[in-house]
Amino acid sequence: MALNDAAIRALNPKDRVFAVADEKGLCIEVAVSGSKLWRFRYRFAGKARNLSFGRYPEVSLKEARQRRDEARTVLRDGIDPGVERKQAKLTARFNAVNIFGAIAEEYIDHKLVKEGRAPVTVAKSKWLLLQLKPIADQPIADIKPAEVFGVLRRLEGQRKHETAKRCRSFASRVFRYAAATGRTASDPAAMLAGQLIAPKVKHHAAILEPRKLGQLLRSIDAFEGAPITRLALQIAPHVMARPGELRQATWDEFDLEAKIWRIKAERMKMRRVHAIPLSGQVLSHLCELQQFSGPEGYVFPAFHTSRRPMSENTMNQAFRRMGYTSDEVTAHGLRTTASTLLNESGKWHPDAIERALAHGDSDAVRGIYNRGQYWDERVKMMQWWSDHLDRLREGGTIIPLLAAIKNN
Repeated sequence: MALNDAAIRALNPKDRVFAVADEKGLCIEVAVSGSKLWRFRYRFAGKARNLSFGRYPEVSLKEARQRRDEARTVLRDGIDPGVERKQAKLTARFNAVNIFGAIAEEYIDHKLVKEGRAPVTVAKSKWLLLQLKPIADQPIADIKPAEVFGVLRRLEGQRKHETAKRCRSFASRVFRYAAATGRTASDPAAMLAGQLIAPKVKHHAAILEPRKLGQLLRSIDAFEGAPITRLALQIAPHVMARPGELRQATWDEFDLEAKIWRIKAERMKMRRVHAIPLSGQVLSHLCELQQFSGPEGYVFPAFHTSRRPMSENTMNQAFRRMGYTSDEVTAHGLRTTASTLLNESGKWHPDAIERALAHGDSDAVRGIYNRGQYWDERVKMMQWWSDHLDRLREGGTIIPLLAAIKNN
C-alpha cells in the first residue's frame, strides 16, 4: 500500500534496519538510530540493484516519487540509473575543478612562466584574466560563445575596444589549451573573431622634424632629475630599443669591449636574442652610468631599490617635466623617430633598419640570414645615427639625402 506522510512519521526504529515499501520499487529504510532513507529497488541486466534518494524529511515523499519516476524512465531506455548517477557525479566533480579561471591560471603557469616568458607578458595575461572574471568560475566545457561575447560587449560598452580584443584572443588561447588537455571540446572565443568593434590604432607620439629633435636632445641633456633617468633618456634615442628592453637591461648583457648589447631572448617581443652595436656616444654614457649602478644587476635600477628596474613610467614622466605632452613625445616614440629619419636619409638598407628595430620576419630562415647579412651595415649605421643626433643637438641643419634628391 502506498505511503503517506503520517504513516512515515509514525515509523519507529527497531533493533535492526527495516524497510517499508511505497510503490513501483520505492521504499523507505528505517535505521536503528531512527533516521529514514529513501531507496529505489530495481533490476538491471538480471541483477538486483538499489539507488539512494536521500533522507526523509529533507527529501519529501513527493520528491522521492519524482526521482523514482525519472529513474524508471532511464531504465526504459536501457540505461542503469545507478551508473548514470555515478557518471553525473564524476562530471560535476570534473567541472568543479576545471573552471575557466583555474585552467587560465594553469595555462599562464605552464605556457608562460615555465617557458620563461617575460614578466610583463605574464602580468598582462593575469590582468586579462581579471577582465574575464564573469566566466572565471564557470566549468570551461559549459561556456557558450554568447557568454564570452557578453563579457566582451561589456568591455566595449566601457569603450575598452583594445582590451576586448585582447581578452578574446587570451580566452581563445585558454580554450585551445583546455581542448588540448582534454577539458573541453571547442573554442567558443574563436567564433567571435571579427564580431568586435575594431579598436582605433593609436600611434606612439614621436618627433619627426630634425629641428625639434635637436631641441629635445638639448632638453634631455639639461634634465635636472635623477642622473640614472637622464642617462636612460640620453641613451634611448641612440639604441632604438623598446622602453621595457632598455629599462630592464642588466650589466651582464653588455660587452663594452666588443661594443655590443645582447638582449636576452626572454625579454624580447619576438623571443629571439637581439644584438645592438654600441656607438662611441652610448659607450661614453654607459661608462658614466657605472658610477651609479653595476657592475652587476640592473643598468637602470629603481630609485628606491636596486632589486627592481626603473619604473615603466619614469622616462615618460621625465618628458612631461621637460614640458613635452604625451601627444608630442613618448619613450616608445623614439623608435619611430629613428626609423623615420634613418629611412629618409637614404643611406641604409630598409632591412638593416628593421633588424636594428628588432622587428620580426615572417620567414624565419630569411630573418636569420638578414640578421647576419646586415650586421656590418648596422654597426656603421648606429655610429652614423649617433653622430647625426649629435649634430642635431648642436643645432646643425641636416637635410635628409632623399629630400635633397627630390628637390634637385
